[in-house]
Amino acid sequence: MTNTSSVDLPEAAPGAKAPSEGTASRLDDAGTEAPRAVGRPRSTRAHEAIIDAVLDLLAEGTSVGELSIEAVAARAGVGKATIYRRWSGKNDLILEAIRALKAPQQVDEGLSVRDNLVKLLSVVSVSADPRAARVFPCIVPEVLRNPELWGLYQQIVEPRRVRTREVLERGISAGELRADTDVEMVALMLTGPVMLQRMLKWSPTIDDATLPERVVDTLLQGIAVPRN
Repeated sequence: MTNTSSVDLPEAAPGAKAPSEGTASRLDDAGTEAPRAVGRPRSTRAHEAIIDAVLDLLAEGTSVGELSIEAVAARAGVGKATIYRRWSGKNDLILEAIRALKAPQQVDEGLSVRDNLVKLLSVVSVSADPRAARVFPCIVPEVLRNPELWGLYQQIVEPRRVRTREVLERGISAGELRADTDVEMVALMLTGPVMLQRMLKWSPTIDDATLPERVVDTLLQGIAVPRN
């Protein structure tokens, strides 16, 4: 149920002392401390503060179950109503934060199947945000326990699977890959080792920087059409 009992604090009176550093100030949809005017566009500043608050709390060890809209609002310096105007609930908010951690994937039609697969897997294995290494491992168990969160997570993952399928299917059509290649299974076999190594450091002897190339080259030995 949408909670509308919390609203942004009004603008401080002229001459009032500004909040000291480290104290969360209340931001309305304009990203300022003034009350939100009717029809005013959503604030990028407030949006980013909310997403950062979610990621910070998760990275600091707050579990998904313990994470609350109240805690996010306090960390971001916004009222709960500001959050509920943007997201229907905690699960939607968490998924938006996860989406912000994932680097975009792109397929280059000018590259070979091998190089495109390496490119896609390289994006899976890294994130520009240092919080990702701490956030993803704590998200996975909750996604498995929470059917709603799992369904929302699929909305993030599916477009990435589609790109991998497209590269593999293009390789089959071009005669680079065997016609009987199981596209869905190969896509799983490509992504699985990279995610396992990234989240659990399954093998300390594996160089994460070269892992995407090694995974792709190993699989291609089985599914690539031999060249005379």
